[in-house]
Amino acid sequence: MRKPKILRTRYIPFETVDISSDEMLFRDDEILITRWKAIKPRADISGGISYTFLKEGIKISRFYDADKKFAYWYCDIIDVKYDNDIDQYTLIDLLLDVKLMPDGTMKVLDADELADALEEGLITQEQACRSLKKMDSILQKIYKSSFPPLVCLDEKYWEV
Repeated sequence: MRKPKILRTRYIPFETVDISSDEMLFRDDEILITRWKAIKPRADISGGISYTFLKEGIKISRFYDADKKFAYWYCDIIDVKYDNDIDQYTLIDLLLDVKLMPDGTMKVLDADELADALEEGLITQEQACRSLKKMDSILQKIYKSSFPPLVCLDEKYWEV
C-alpha cells in the first residue's frame, strides 16, 4: 500500500503538522485508517485509531488512555484537500468536535472557537456552515444509535 503524506491544519492555534508518520492501516478513495501515538504526551491519551472519511469530511478517532484501554470516540469535523500529483492529504480542522464517551455521554466542543474564527475572518461563512451541517449529521446518527459507523467497530484495527 502506497503511503501518502498527511498534513493536519488547524486555525486555532494556527498550525500545520505533518502526521505522515502515523501507521497506515487501510486506504481507499473513501477512507483512511491510521494508528497513531499522541504528538504531545498527555495523561489521558496515549494514542488511537483514526478513520478519516474523505468524502464526508469527518475524522472519527478511537482514543486510548495510558493503559491502552478505550477512552472515548472523538469526531473532528474537517475539510479534506488532496493533491494527486504528490499524493498528499491536507486535513483542515473546521473547529467543531464531538466527543462520545463509552457510557453514551456526549459533548459538543469548540463552538466558541468556530465563532471566534468566523468573527476574525480565519474561516469563511461557507466553511462554518459546512462545519455546522456535518456536526448536525453526526449528532443525528448518535441520537439514532447509528454511530459510530460499522467500519469503526471492526476490531481488527483496534490494537494500539
